[in-house]
Amino acid sequence: MDVKDLNFIQDQIGYTFRNRDLLQQAFVRKSYSAENGGQNNEVLEFIGDKVLDLMVIRMLTERYGSITENEEWSEYSCRYDEGGLTEIKSSLVEKKTLAQRMRELGFAKYLIMGRGDELQKVDRELSVQEDLFEAILGAVALDSGWDMKAMQDTVEIMLNPDEFLEEAVDDYVGLLQAWVLKDTGTRPLYHYRKGSFQAAMRLPFDGISQEDTVDPEGQEYKDILTSSCQCYLKLNDDLPLFRGFGDSNSQARKNVCRLAYDYLKTNNLLSFIRREIRDPNRSDAINQLETLARRGYFALPKYGFTQRYDKDGNSVWTARCVITGEQKRFTGTSSSKREAKKSAAYRMLRYVLETY
Repeated sequence: MDVKDLNFIQDQIGYTFRNRDLLQQAFVRKSYSAENGGQNNEVLEFIGDKVLDLMVIRMLTERYGSITENEEWSEYSCRYDEGGLTEIKSSLVEKKTLAQRMRELGFAKYLIMGRGDELQKVDRELSVQEDLFEAILGAVALDSGWDMKAMQDTVEIMLNPDEFLEEAVDDYVGLLQAWVLKDTGTRPLYHYRKGSFQAAMRLPFDGISQEDTVDPEGQEYKDILTSSCQCYLKLNDDLPLFRGFGDSNSQARKNVCRLAYDYLKTNNLLSFIRREIRDPNRSDAINQLETLARRGYFALPKYGFTQRYDKDGNSVWTARCVITGEQKRFTGTSSSKREAKKSAAYRMLRYVLETY
């Protein structure tokens, strides 16, 4: 890989390496090192697997739980029990999820492989793409000196958990990813910078910036005043450059994607199929999805189900909704199999209504 490739990868994961050799090693398959000598990404993959588990567990326990303090004791409570957290974590770190993110980021083409791997096109295999995801995290862990903030931020940017978590409603990162793919066949381009909001304001910027779109008296504006991270977003050559702020690269990316999505919506640049469904709602979501499919917008949705039991012996159903040709899939959870299916269908319905 050359410097341009390494810079592109760093821009997309939101982490700048002190030692770029580690980043390149993350892309070296064992087949290449066996033929040419040197090190490969297998140990980095091992490290990254553990980093991913720890960071996802940390994210889930912070998102769904809290420590309650009272006069006599402190205790940690969580919305989900052990089984529920395990199920959510498994869906986030499973092979299909990690491979999907590598495809969306466009990283597999940079793999450095031996002749045999190239002939067999192993870069298309899910397991190889999964390994690459974990190896990059392993490289970040070593390069950062196991910095928790850096590892957490990189995991959230690379994984984009809002795409998969049931209660995450406004996944502007995923919506823009889908829009750009359908519009140009490419992907959004990101660039991250460290620096205060006040420092950024002293530099000229030819584009649309977050502070231009919020009420100076509003809480959102107050929040960006203390921001330490900036994210720049380019969608295509015909649209302006966008800039967002946040306390982390991940938060800055969420903000800039929301800014860009609102711009597309305001300027009528999003293609909607909402006129087909007058009242999108959870109760009718299964039938409404099928209606859109039969009108030719996409393939008929398919559903899968898993059942487990909580600590009191009550059934907990998880439904998964997928559409052939769509990279995204959505889940719903309920004590009722039918209600879980409705939840999954409604999340998919909202997604297609926003992106088609």
